Amino acid sequence: MTLTALNALPPEQLTETLSTCCGATAWIEKMKKEFPVKDEDSLLAAAVKHWHTCSEKDWREAFDHHPKIGDLHSMQQKLAATAQWASREQEGTIDASTVILQAFTKGNKLYEDKFGYIFIVCATGKSAPEMLSILTDRLKNDPKEEIKIAMHEQEKITAIRLKKLLSV
Repeated sequence: MTLTALNALPPEQLTETLSTCCGATAWIEKMKKEFPVKDEDSLLAAAVKHWHTCSEKDWREAFDHHPKIGDLHSMQQKLAATAQWASREQEGTIDASTVILQAFTKGNKLYEDKFGYIFIVCATGKSAPEMLSILTDRLKNDPKEEIKIAMHEQEKITAIRLKKLLSV
């Protein structure tokens, strides 16, 4: 999609399109007010600006729109609109061994039990062992520290998806 095409989308379609990049309703509504945007840099700057004005509740809403890392069934079931992107972002887990996938299942449960939301990591370019190591390390964080880390990971994911959107 070109920037011109994105700028020309009617409000409902713009909402749907932005939701494939970040699932936080507050962020989407703030972003819609930015249109039309001048260029990709303006789009990305607005995305960061508005993401940082969102609340923890908004961040958690965005996290809920992601499949669990390493859970291939979750990737297939969660949000068909982003399933293709999510599968490519998590391609490092596709050929992961059963042992690694079982470790993800255990780690994801521990993470959710401790923090109350799914493990969020910008998975693009990372292998399954690398993501599992990140998950294991982040389990040591306190909740106040971890929510900020997860928020920044979502910020990276959103930027990557916005760029992909404009390259389609």
